[in-house]
Amino acid sequence: MEPDPHPAQYGYGLLRPTALTVGEALAAAGARLTGLPDGSPRLEAELLLGEVTGLDRARILAWPDAPLGSDARRRLAALVERRRRGEPIAYILGHQGFWTLDLEVTPDTLIPRPETELLVELALARLPPAARLLVADLGTGSGAIAAALASERPAWTLIAADRSLAALAVARANVRRLRLTNMQTLAGDWLQAFAPGSLDAVLSNPPYVRADDPHLARGDLRFEPRAALAAGPDGLDAIRRIAATATERLRPGGLLALEHGFDQGAEVRDILAGAGLVQVETLRDLAGHQRVTLASRGPASPASWIRP
Repeated sequence: MEPDPHPAQYGYGLLRPTALTVGEALAAAGARLTGLPDGSPRLEAELLLGEVTGLDRARILAWPDAPLGSDARRRLAALVERRRRGEPIAYILGHQGFWTLDLEVTPDTLIPRPETELLVELALARLPPAARLLVADLGTGSGAIAAALASERPAWTLIAADRSLAALAVARANVRRLRLTNMQTLAGDWLQAFAPGSLDAVLSNPPYVRADDPHLARGDLRFEPRAALAAGPDGLDAIRRIAATATERLRPGGLLALEHGFDQGAEVRDILAGAGLVQVETLRDLAGHQRVTLASRGPASPASWIRP
């Protein structure tokens, strides 16, 4: 992005010496944010203004003539400039919505995305709601998948695992804030920390981007932890590692579900079948892309409770 040719106009008037109203600040911030790739200037301006004022969007829109203090103006201008430099809005605000929850996020964690909710949906649909299941969320990051399931299924125990201690600190903070008594965190590399035959289900949004993918240098991905995004030359190294130990760690009939890239479905199915898993299938997201591949520990037994 080109440097601002008029530093004195930092924030398009957000720091002007004369008084500023909420409505004027909103318009100035929106103008400053216009033109960002994949941006939503008006919405982002409302979110950033809400962050510095403590007002929700309804109050911001209902009271445009309310005065905005100089301290709030300075803070808003600083947040707007961070966004103009490309920093994701979720990292600036420190939280992101996922499922029905508002989760703390930091640059140590991926930003939860809507397509990952497909993992939550299929687990809720295919696993018995009242059974006392032990379910692992591998590479949990902020704890999004585990937290969503823990909030919906109080009978289940969710284990949010990650090798990043910094990410686990964020997941633990979300557990405490959301008061999820049936969710725990665990430091470990994929399934290595779990005992054989201990898990009823394993869910994961692992890294699946090719290490040389140019998208890693663009947009929000520039700011997110690379280890949580890229996984070897073809992007499938993490999925291979999970699949290699899934049969041993799952109980008979246990479920494995993995998110992956839109063009990786066939390769992931081959990996899971090659690891001895059965009932392998790929589900599509709302955009029609192949997004999640699931399988179960075989051979399938009559006692299997996974719903087709």
